[in-house]
Amino acid sequence: MRVAIPTRDGRIEPVFSRAEEYTIYDVEIELVKSKVVVPIGKKELGNFLMDEAINIVICGRIRSGSRNVLRLKRVELIYGVSGEADDIMIRYLSGERLGDIDENAFWSKDVEGLE
Repeated sequence: MRVAIPTRDGRIEPVFSRAEEYTIYDVEIELVKSKVVVPIGKKELGNFLMDEAINIVICGRIRSGSRNVLRLKRVELIYGVSGEADDIMIRYLSGERLGDIDENAFWSKDVEGLE
């Protein structure tokens, strides 16, 4: 599983759309196997998420347009979170409920008519 957190100086970027880099965690059996900071550059968000094989995004504030991109790419979203990215990952892996979960990321393509 790969978890992406939009960050600036190790902290969650407060506004998702302003993120210039993501801290990406490779997680296996509830343990972080690796961590890398990746700049998004000029890539479109959906392409970036697919290129990096992201399964989950944890972020601060996020607009509905960005939420829709995550839904279409089948990326789980946890939003309304703030703090140090490493601390957030520890809390997430320990099972603590963080922010709000966008359950719409699990909508069925058939039910929603998505391509």
